[in-house]
Amino acid sequence: MKQKYLFNVVFIILTMVFATSVFSKEYEIDQNSKSFKMDGKKVEAVTIKVGDTIRFKNEDPFFHNIFSLSDLKTFDLGSFPKGQSKTVTFDKAGLAEVECAIHPEMYMEVSVQ
Repeated sequence: MKQKYLFNVVFIILTMVFATSVFSKEYEIDQNSKSFKMDGKKVEAVTIKVGDTIRFKNEDPFFHNIFSLSDLKTFDLGSFPKGQSKTVTFDKAGLAEVECAIHPEMYMEVSVQ
């Protein structure tokens, strides 16, 4: 009985991990004109799902440094030049405030559901 219970728990965990990785999406947020943009339009907030990834791509002719000090996800992608991109995967639900350390006017909220 105990082995069957353990098998069921392991099966459920593996199913959840597999489902999250199969159904996760990658979003591209561009850094352009000292703004966060998606599909060419300025965004101040984006809603994604747990397990999704955001690729931050620098399209400006100067460096950006994307970071978050939010309880949900703390990260610092470092400074990177035009043409480079860096990714962040959001693995739990909540709200993250994302900023550029070089350009304080660059601010965006990521709502993870």
